[in-house]
Amino acid sequence: MVNTIKLNNFEIGAKKLTILAGPCAIESKDILFKTAEYLKNLTNELDINFVFKSSYDKANRSSINSYRGLGIEKGLELLKMVKEEFNVPIVTDIHNPCEAEPVKEVADIIQIPAFLCRQTDLLVAAAKTGKIINIKKGQFLAPSQMKSIAQKVVESGNNKIILTDRGTTFGYNNLVSDMRAIPIMQKLGYPVIFDATHSVQLPGGCGDSSSGEREFVPVLAKSAVAAGANGLFFEVHPNPDSALCDGNNMINFNQAKEIFRICNDIFHLLN
Repeated sequence: MVNTIKLNNFEIGAKKLTILAGPCAIESKDILFKTAEYLKNLTNELDINFVFKSSYDKANRSSINSYRGLGIEKGLELLKMVKEEFNVPIVTDIHNPCEAEPVKEVADIIQIPAFLCRQTDLLVAAAKTGKIINIKKGQFLAPSQMKSIAQKVVESGNNKIILTDRGTTFGYNNLVSDMRAIPIMQKLGYPVIFDATHSVQLPGGCGDSSSGEREFVPVLAKSAVAAGANGLFFEVHPNPDSALCDGNNMINFNQAKEIFRICNDIFHLLN
């Protein structure tokens, strides 16, 4: 039995599809606003629960020279503007415990990156904000291992937890998505989101940066919904090929429209 989580005027894990989406890292106000406006209108049209996602800092980069974002101060300022302008909830990730307090003032969901999902201090700091906590399953973990990770949050006084699958390490520079992970993690009692764009990433595929195979985003997203996922996660950009971060696995507006529509149809066939 999956517990639902109340967020503003909707419930994650209930009878409507939830989508977390937006640019990988914050590049500019213009890109942020264009993407938020498009996704808000699209999800309204399709009657999908929507949470806007972007990162003020992407600390887990392949190279010290990789683009990381605008930083916490400017990044949160822009995310707050998006929240107020488009009346959408916000999800963003933290990398250090000290970030939890300032981030809680803007974010409705605090995200724990996959590489950091076992960092106890990070989980505890996030939990103590009282916000919804989205924990991404580490690429190095079996889905059943998320039980003890979620328990760290629960024992810190917070049971508002979402679990997100983003693929599992499969040899060198590759990930594989095992759809069994969705029902396995749902048995823990939490809504499960499938990250359809990071799951096509090829970590370190370009040597000093990651590559990706965005052509497989639709098939993985549809498969995840068919497997019972409560929601989906996408990184969306007006022009992914010019993006400063994760461009190879992000999708553009037209791709988002088609994928969201089909996935929503599949979701309602099953729910």
